[in-house]
Parts: sequence; structure tokens; C-alpha cells
Amino acid sequence: HVQLVESGGGSVQAGGSLRLSCAASGRTFRLYAMGWFRQAPGKERTFVAAISWSGGGQYYADSVKGRFTISRDNAKNTVYLQMNNLKPEDTAAYYCAADPDLLLIARTGAYPQIAYWGQGTQVTVSS
Repeated sequence: HVQLVESGGGSVQAGGSLRLSCAASGRTFRLYAMGWFRQAPGKERTFVAAISWSGGGQYYADSVKGRFTISRDNAKNTVYLQMNNLKPEDTAAYYCAADPDLLLIARTGAYPQIAYWGQGTQVTVSS
């Protein structure tokens, strides 16, 4: 079993930066691909970024490519999302997720299959 706790959300102006963190419990963290999703009010949850268990493979939504960077530190059981040049349309609740097949799931859109979710952290970008 894996528990995920996000932190680092907040309010920033457009063009600013934030770094989200997701701390995972459990000794099997390094076996899971990890990812970030977001959900704006009244909208469906959408994929943002994912990273393989080793950190060698990364996958991004087109809307965040070149602005967001996902990384992980398996020694600290933590995955990060560095968000630069934030835009008002990035405003959403951001959720951390873990699943051995998360990179494949992110490509297929089968999000209900994801094994573990965090509780979310709010990011608000003002213009």
C-alpha cells in the first residue's frame, strides 16, 4: 500500500513559479511510476506529467511541455513538479498518482485504473 501527500501549492501571478512535492510512504515507492494530474472546477481531471520508476523516462501533456519538469528522488520517496512560467489556465487542484503502469495509463487515458492518489494541492495563478 502507498500513501501520497502533496504539498507546495499556493497562489502566484502569471509568469511565476511553484514546486509541488509528493511524499510517498511505503518501501515499494521505487517500483511505481509516478505522475501529476490536475482538475479545474467543473472540469475533468487531466494528465500533466509522469515519470518512470527509475526517473529515466518522462512524459508531459502538450500544454505544459517546456514549462513543467517532473523529477523524483527515490532515496527520499518523493516526486516533484517544477512549474515555471505559470499561466492562469494552470489554475487547478493538482493530484499526485502512483501506479506501476502509469506512463501507459497516461497515454491511454484510463485514469480510473490508477492504483493510488494523493488528496490534492491547490494552485491558483492570477493574471
